[in-house]
Amino acid sequence: MTGALRRAAYWDRPLMVFVCAMAVLAVVCGVGIFADPRVLTGVPIWLKPFKFSVSFVLYGVTLAWMLSLLPQRNRVAKWAATAVVAMALSEMVVIVGQVLRGTTSHYNETTPLNAALWKVMGASIVLLFLAHFVIGIVVLRRPIANRVAACAVRLGLGLSLLGMLAAVPMVLPTQAPGIEGVAGAHSVGVPDGGPGLPLVGWSTTGGDLRVGHFVGLHSLQALPILAIVLNRFLGTRLDERSRVRLLVVAGAAYGVLTMLLTWQALRGQPLLRPDGLTLAAVAVVVVATGTAVGGVVARRRRPELVLAA
Repeated sequence: MTGALRRAAYWDRPLMVFVCAMAVLAVVCGVGIFADPRVLTGVPIWLKPFKFSVSFVLYGVTLAWMLSLLPQRNRVAKWAATAVVAMALSEMVVIVGQVLRGTTSHYNETTPLNAALWKVMGASIVLLFLAHFVIGIVVLRRPIANRVAACAVRLGLGLSLLGMLAAVPMVLPTQAPGIEGVAGAHSVGVPDGGPGLPLVGWSTTGGDLRVGHFVGLHSLQALPILAIVLNRFLGTRLDERSRVRLLVVAGAAYGVLTMLLTWQALRGQPLLRPDGLTLAAVAVVVVATGTAVGGVVARRRRPELVLAA
């Protein structure tokens, strides 16, 4: 265990230092949730930095691991990863700073200072997206020995970009709630800060654009985990090509699900109260995915037969 942690520390130094800092911050914010009685937009004031710090721990570790799979260090990818750290850090500084001031960070233009900080956050998010995109291009162009892992990494990087784009509607003019000094919202059809699901806070009375954003972002972890499961438990039953095809099917379904959840939210519909149209769309995705998986499995070749051939 100690050896594994030691190796992980060298995946990418800036990313792993950032991960450690975010892990410490998550603990501090977790204490703050219970120790600080202040409530902001209907939830404990320290909940937002807690969720962001945990998310950045997962993001940073996964990204560093992906970069470690490259056959040799790439200067462009290294600089892009350092840019990701810088942009994520600037975003977290604003979020925590605004909590200490007792006000919101997102969409807040109530004063010149708050507006300037919100613009800093917006610029940081755009630059982080671009740096992530650059890393995706590098990984796409560089060979990775394990084809299943390579497929999972590339799909994860691409779909996480889709997850980032799912947040764009939050800041469009159509999302302006008509409240002076508020430049956007994550809820659709209801005000931000209303009744929500435990921990995540997703609205239970209206649409919530954070759902598709969350699901899309975590494709970065979901698809590599699926690749590990396929290699570990089906490696002797399915040849490498079939496992790659299953990952492609899963990636396609994951991307459609991200868009479907965003579409549901844009229609002002709570996640747990889908209408008939949403249920029909889900059914189509499930049937299409199941059919594609069945087709891949039916055409599979056992690894030992591949070797014999």
